[in-house]
Formats: sequence, C-alpha cells, structure tokens
Amino acid sequence: MNPRPARGPAKAATAGTTAVVALLPDAEPLLRSAAGTDGQAVRPGLPAHATLLYPWLPADEVDESELHRLRLVLPVGPVRLGLASVERTGGFVGVPVPELSPLADAVRTAFPAQVPYGGRFGPRPPVHLTVALDADPRAADDIARRTAAALPVTTEINTLHEAGLAPTGWQGLAELPLSH
Repeated sequence: MNPRPARGPAKAATAGTTAVVALLPDAEPLLRSAAGTDGQAVRPGLPAHATLLYPWLPADEVDESELHRLRLVLPVGPVRLGLASVERTGGFVGVPVPELSPLADAVRTAFPAQVPYGGRFGPRPPVHLTVALDADPRAADDIARRTAAALPVTTEINTLHEAGLAPTGWQGLAELPLSH
C-alpha cells in the first residue's frame, strides 16, 4: 500500500481542507535526510507528522462544538511512540506509527462521515510518517536505507493539531492537548 499524504496531501487539496495530525518533531531529521537525497520527494507544508484523519471537516464547519467532540475521544496524557521500521513501495518511503492506530480509530469513529483519504486506502488506513513520496526509484532506495539507519526514534506526543490548508499553504489552526 502506498499511503499518503507526505508533508501535505498527494491529491490536490483545496483551501479550507483540514486534517487532524500528530506533529513528530523528533522525526524531522528523517525528512531533512530525504530532502538531501531528492528535494522533490519531501513535500513542503507541514513538518514531520502522522495523519489521524484527512480530510477532516471543511475549515468553515469547525467550531468549538466540533473541537469539543474531537477532544472527548482523546486520551489523557502523552502517547509514547517508537518509530522502528521502514516501508517502501515504489517512490513511497514511510515509517509506520502503530501506537497511534487506536487514537486514529477513535478520531475516525467520532467523525464517521469523514472517510480517511476519501476511501483510497480502505476504511482503516495505517498511521504512518511519510518520509518521501514519488521519489525516483534509486533515490527511494537511498532514502529507505538512510531512514532505516537512523531508526529507532523514540518520542512522545502530548498534543494533536488541526491543520488547515490556506492559499499560502498548510497552517496550524488549533492545538488539542492530550489532557482534559
């Protein structure tokens, strides 16, 4: 499976599109290394992240009641993550983030009308960090090798983010701390 998005969605999103993401700053070196190998394979926009639900609601439909609905399904306290393996399919290089699957399931269940990735990868696509997308095959091999050599990365998240696409690119719209 070739999950997407990378550092922004692969399919042309329009302004007002939102996503629920977990930022992974400790994984930024993986993206910098990939960009050093193939600058076109790392999409500009959001920093290193794992997407829990994309697309979420249109930005003009997100209000405090929708954010409250989202907060209700969030765990209390930080979530520890171990980025430990690399997946490569064609020009895609990613790192699975299985510890976020229960959280993604909870978010997706709270918003059942929002189909992850428009259904392109089934009802329950695996949560991952995209390191490279649409890379040249040789570059993808090199990126996968470099990524594997830099693993494991152990980190934790204590906040989710609502990100929205504006005419100037992706931006943070709301922070959702993992505490009530």
